Amino acid sequence: MRSRRRTPPAAVLQAAALPRGERVLASAAGSDGSWLLGTRSRLVLLDAAGEVVRLPWEQVEDAGWDQETSRLQVREAGEFGAPRREWTPTVTEQEPRAFLELLRERVTASIVVQRQVAVRGKRGVVVACRRNPTGGPLHWTATFEPGVEPDDPEVRAAAEALLARVRAELGELADTPADDLPSIS
Repeated sequence: MRSRRRTPPAAVLQAAALPRGERVLASAAGSDGSWLLGTRSRLVLLDAAGEVVRLPWEQVEDAGWDQETSRLQVREAGEFGAPRREWTPTVTEQEPRAFLELLRERVTASIVVQRQVAVRGKRGVVVACRRNPTGGPLHWTATFEPGVEPDDPEVRAAAEALLARVRAELGELADTPADDLPSIS
């Protein structure tokens, strides 16, 4: 079934409170009355209770679509060492193609560089440098994979070495002011 592009209702657009000149490029409606809006610079999640979450694309760590259940999983990059927020709305469209394409394109475009180092078998730490596709400061994250303890001195040393190596790879770009450089030590 081909999905049709839906324009969010005026009340949804008003609640999203997008900055002047920013427009919705794609959207998807949740079965509970929630909405997902994608713009050039951010993902906006409006839940049925009226809570609005505005995530710049560089802060969306990943997203996944389960076609069988029509559930979308969105995970925030978050702050170093803090639990990451996650949303799993059920979407009313069978396959919200335009929204999913925008989501993939914008999240991928935000990645400047991403590297992983294994410390326990194949598991380890992933350091990523991201920037909003429309420009702006760098956003650094360090993600410890399941089974890898961030408090382990060996893991911390590997994470610090990886961060230094990635910053060296970026050269002058890495010296650009970063809004969220992870404090690994």
